[in-house]
Amino acid sequence: MTVTPPLSLEVPIFLDVGGSRIAVRHTKGAEPGIVWLGGYKSDMLGTKAQTLSDWAAREGRAFLRHDYSGHGESGGAFADGTISTWLAQSLAVFRHFTKGRQILVGSSMGAWIALRMVQELRKAGDSNVAGLVLLAPAPDFTAELVEPVLTQAQKRDLTEKGFFEEPSDYSAEPYIYTRALIEDGRDNRVMTGPIDTHCPVHILQGLADADVPASHALKLVSLLPADDVTVSLIPDGDHRLSRPQDLDMLVRAVDAMAQRGN
Repeated sequence: MTVTPPLSLEVPIFLDVGGSRIAVRHTKGAEPGIVWLGGYKSDMLGTKAQTLSDWAAREGRAFLRHDYSGHGESGGAFADGTISTWLAQSLAVFRHFTKGRQILVGSSMGAWIALRMVQELRKAGDSNVAGLVLLAPAPDFTAELVEPVLTQAQKRDLTEKGFFEEPSDYSAEPYIYTRALIEDGRDNRVMTGPIDTHCPVHILQGLADADVPASHALKLVSLLPADDVTVSLIPDGDHRLSRPQDLDMLVRAVDAMAQRGN
């Protein structure tokens, strides 16, 4: 594992993880630090990540974010990625750059990565995750949200081509779902029974989310220890949760979690 030093504050650091060049932006500061985990086909320069980065800088708080392989400024092909691959990269970045207590902030698929990270870190004896803030959480989305509604044509594409494409509301390029992603997703499921995070959890969920329905978030809540979970339902919030009022709620949720972790 090698690290390429940054040329300036404007460019990312690169961490080699299993042959993939992973782009990282890290600002040192107070604990608990904030670790951003983006969504499927999102990058670390998105509105939510940048808003949190700016807030953390004002607060003097440590902030860490990275792009999964095939995303943003990282190397690798998007179609080669799986949950296991992106989880391993996220754990490597976490272990290399963080020190002390951390709050994981996961958006959509990033919430799945966050929940799996907690499991793997606890397994390794690392109890430094002080809290989770999950936005429009999409754990197990391949098994829970994609597989049940596959068309015959999509199933045929998965069998014959190894992938199928879907138009994206967020990009000119289509979403690609590979057979490897779906099969690997089954091995990384977290919603098959009670989930003990060993830390407080705050979920932000839009009721107008067309991509990950609120029922999915509520199913997740039902599997978490009730005494340590806060759920904020946003009546007109969509999947992005990137409007000014959504960003304000995100910052307040992360700030409150950080105050708990001090």
